[in-house]
Amino acid sequence: MSIAIIRQTLKALHKHSRVRSGRTSYRVNQWFKWLSPGLSVKRWLLISVGGVILAALGLAIWVKLTPIFWMIQLLKGLLGFITNLLPNYVSGPLVMVCGLLLLLWGQTRTVGSITKVLRPEGDEEIIDMLLAHRRLYRGPKIVVIGGGTGLSNLLRGLKNYSANITAIVTVADDGGSSGRLRREIGVLPPGDIRNCLAAMADEEKLLTELFQYRFSAGDGLTGHSFGNLFLTAMSEITGDLERAVAASSKVLAIRGQVLPATLSDVSLWANLADGRRIEGESSITEAGGKIVNIGCTPANPPALPAAIKALKEAEYIVIGPGSLYTSVIPNLLVPEIADVIAASLAPRIYVCNIMTQPGETQGYTVSDHIKAIDNVCGKSLFNAVLVQNKHPSARAHMRYAQEDSHPVFCDRLEINKLGRRVVIANIMHEDETGCVRHDPQKIARVLLRWYSSTSKKNVILKTHQAVSRV
Repeated sequence: MSIAIIRQTLKALHKHSRVRSGRTSYRVNQWFKWLSPGLSVKRWLLISVGGVILAALGLAIWVKLTPIFWMIQLLKGLLGFITNLLPNYVSGPLVMVCGLLLLLWGQTRTVGSITKVLRPEGDEEIIDMLLAHRRLYRGPKIVVIGGGTGLSNLLRGLKNYSANITAIVTVADDGGSSGRLRREIGVLPPGDIRNCLAAMADEEKLLTELFQYRFSAGDGLTGHSFGNLFLTAMSEITGDLERAVAASSKVLAIRGQVLPATLSDVSLWANLADGRRIEGESSITEAGGKIVNIGCTPANPPALPAAIKALKEAEYIVIGPGSLYTSVIPNLLVPEIADVIAASLAPRIYVCNIMTQPGETQGYTVSDHIKAIDNVCGKSLFNAVLVQNKHPSARAHMRYAQEDSHPVFCDRLEINKLGRRVVIANIMHEDETGCVRHDPQKIARVLLRWYSSTSKKNVILKTHQAVSRV
């Protein structure tokens, strides 16, 4: 019995020591993070130490060295006593280590106090916040163009790799809550912008729930989402949607920026193969015909200057994903946007949808998506297309077949004839009901990997061209 008790005690002590050791190693690791290059902390620490030394020297000069002299004498006697007990090659390093430990302890307690103020919940160390901030704000300047749930899904993944993201969003929506606000108040539809703001916010889960909350009761409120009402109110206060989005971005602390493609009151129209002309974004999909031509009223709307500036400075341009004719192409109906994308030297890629969409892209292949964009713009806007490589499950096939929707077929030969490179990867997420969406993390990893490889090739090509000229 006593042996069993002793064994349990030893196990408990061993477990406790491992926990303490783990805590100690974690704390030491956190200390050494402060020495990471690029944080601009070491220089200020050295300046602080120098300031302490200078202040002590100034005090000594001020009091004519009288108290400092006795302190030095006392310190000399103490150090002499220690040296007599221990040899200098032991006592010297020992005193130096004690001094460094005291300095490190003081700095750690200082940083801990600051962390408690900045992060009261204590769920993240301030050094981790600084390292993440440094990594994100050194990320590439990415411009993403589109709308709908596809764009917001993409942004959820990309925001973990760069904070220099600009989302250019369509403002042609005329259905649901956005359409009602557009007709009743005269504001530009805020729905797609709302989704992007929620996706790019730090507290994404809570903010998404808040912005997507729809009122189910109340005279005039039923069906409206809180996010749409919030942006509408901000538009009224600030004067236009651009300022409203900028102010909301600061309030919500989003990573990057969201910009409308234009501030014009744009309305879509489409000519169908059966001769019908459909007016309005929501009516185009509901018409259920084959789209042969699409445009907007007024024609050739002016682009938002900030959007053009972002595209000119972009290091990477991503088009899509989203509904081809009602989310992606409406942005490209702004001529300045299409022209700047076509002239850009940055890597440009189109993210193709996983499934066809009834009323828009029934029977479309990947090359059909590309041809539709080329025909509308009259020029080639991107040099690669990202395609899902695995088919959804049988359950998903059955679900989407009921809606006359099927996986988009990748016809590589036709894509190659169009002069586009095909990037094939598994970027799909399928939930338990068989609903298929782009996976935010998978698609972001694939896009950043392709960007890195393309950027390296461009650097090598430019270097080779420079050497050839010499």
